[in-house]
Amino acid sequence: MPEVRIAAEPRTEFGKGPARRERRAGRVPAVLYGHGTDTRHVTLPGHEVMMALKTANVLIQLDGLPGGNQLVLPKSVQRNPIRGTIEHVDLILVRRGEKVTVDIPVQVTGEVYPGGLLDQQLIQVSVEAEATNIPAGVEVSVQDMEVGTDVHAGDLELPPGTSLITDPEALVLHVIAAPTAEQLEAEIGAPEAEAAAAAEPAPVPEGEAGEAPGEPAPAE
Repeated sequence: MPEVRIAAEPRTEFGKGPARRERRAGRVPAVLYGHGTDTRHVTLPGHEVMMALKTANVLIQLDGLPGGNQLVLPKSVQRNPIRGTIEHVDLILVRRGEKVTVDIPVQVTGEVYPGGLLDQQLIQVSVEAEATNIPAGVEVSVQDMEVGTDVHAGDLELPPGTSLITDPEALVLHVIAAPTAEQLEAEIGAPEAEAAAAAEPAPVPEGEAGEAPGEPAPAE
């Protein structure tokens, strides 16, 4: 996986006010930790961080830090819930040749056999790999898979040097029978029938029709 170089600046002011000022200036607050070192606070250029994080498990070299450059992996990313902009990033220190545990996406290719429907249970799996050689993902071909076919985590073909951490018995995907037109119509019609039944007025018990609420029944 290629490395991305980003210039970092130490951050000495903390709290919501200074963080907002950094964001208005187009920078992203971040924390850097790992390998038993003290947590360090830095800021990063917002656009470069946004572009880098488009790649899963991107390896970043931070330039300009006191004590020299550092290799890091994104550990946690906080985004604005409305605008989607990056507000904060947690970065973990790594070394070349070091093994790290990360989640990689399961990439599905191909089409299942006609009459089948793909049901994917896991969209990513946990693996252990060298920090500088993290796979972009693991590919699974479902071309012409028939109904009843299962793929478990242990069936995935991982790149050399990568070990599976996810339970090998975990179901990644399987092929189920596609619903027939009659089944779809029945599923669509059932809620409509329930709604229609709920809209119908409740039947009035015999003998109570015409009686005003709270009035006694006429004497015989």
